Amino acid sequence: MQMRRAARPAETISAAAAASLVRSGMWLEYGGIYSQPDLFDAALGARIHELRDLTIRSALTLRPRAPIEADPAGDHVQLVSLHFGGYDRKLHDAGRCHYLPVNLGEIPDYYRRFIDPVDIVILKCCPMDAAGFFNFSAANLYYRAFIERARLVIVETSTTLPYAHGVANGVHASEVDYVIEGDNAPVPTLPNPAATAVDQAVAGFITAEIEDGACLQIGIGGMPNAVCGLLADAGVRDLGIHTEMLPDGLAELYRKGLVTGARKALDPGKVVYTFAVGSEALYRTIDRNPDLLCNALDYTNMPHVIMRNPRAVAINSTTQVDLTGQAASESDGNRHISGTGGQAQFVRGAYASEGGKSFICLPSTYDRRGARRSRIVPHLTPGNTVTTTRADMMYVVTEYGMVNLKGRSVPERVRLLISIAHPDFREELERAAHGMGLLPRAR
Repeated sequence: MQMRRAARPAETISAAAAASLVRSGMWLEYGGIYSQPDLFDAALGARIHELRDLTIRSALTLRPRAPIEADPAGDHVQLVSLHFGGYDRKLHDAGRCHYLPVNLGEIPDYYRRFIDPVDIVILKCCPMDAAGFFNFSAANLYYRAFIERARLVIVETSTTLPYAHGVANGVHASEVDYVIEGDNAPVPTLPNPAATAVDQAVAGFITAEIEDGACLQIGIGGMPNAVCGLLADAGVRDLGIHTEMLPDGLAELYRKGLVTGARKALDPGKVVYTFAVGSEALYRTIDRNPDLLCNALDYTNMPHVIMRNPRAVAINSTTQVDLTGQAASESDGNRHISGTGGQAQFVRGAYASEGGKSFICLPSTYDRRGARRSRIVPHLTPGNTVTTTRADMMYVVTEYGMVNLKGRSVPERVRLLISIAHPDFREELERAAHGMGLLPRAR
């Protein structure tokens, strides 16, 4: 771990004093999720009209940001996001937030190689521990990399954050310039909606493929979490976890004793993740628990690391798949809705693992303006971003079945994907495939 050295011992200052250090034209790093500061943010919002050309870079924003809200016309500040949440998406629709395309596991390398030095890093962290570190809590992500590149580091402390064990999961006091004593507000939670019948059907197909000793990665969404619910009663044992996000579903499997990590080759006996967001129960499970390791993205998400655990299983969602197998998981045409995240990297890492499997799941249909439409389509919606390429796709799952596209020609893929589309659309999809030359003409 490369250590940054502050120019002076860390000084405790007010949020207003910290915000006064910001100058026009600066790039500020807020980090992601609950690492984003609140007192500093409010103080910066109070003086945002004094500044011009300010940029805040963050990811998965869970709360409204004061500088943005205080500048509705966008004359003074803009947001750049590495992964959209609902708030980022709303700002993007209004032209206030821009996406930075990333494979999430590569972000630390971007900061070290390609992104200009950061003017100010401001992170919410746990109070300093006995070893002199401000723990990042359950969001390690890419923070070490941008701290190494920062001209100034400010920490806003919070006693309500769970303390998370992990490799290099914190910043030492010697690297910090200023400390703000935070307001200790509750940690934002993410609701877990009940699984739908479609979610349960998809989860049933996937669960049947998960073996004892499998090492799981679960993406965000109802379908992947439904898999966890079924696994709890499936009789599978000695599960491992090496994942990007640690959701409530995986934590529940751990609490039930189904996750031992005993068969992992990498970090045996440990749950490895880079961020966690969910319920208060999830945060209590993490707090000071040495079984759970919150490590950096370039460890959790890189395919050459993922593949080291045998029987790696990657379970992720998408919104649209074309008849050749391309998956668009992050946009709706030119409207950006989430991000590439770690999907493509876990798809590749799981496939490369000994006995590994990758699942991309989706409901067969969706409703738009009262009309039902197929999510399996002849061609992607114009402007849609391909998140996982057709060459990388392995299992595709809807409530109507599961197909494996590996080693399949285009006509074979077309027939397989039509077989798991909603029955109401299969004939239409077949006609379109013939019209596009994807299926051979009848002799």
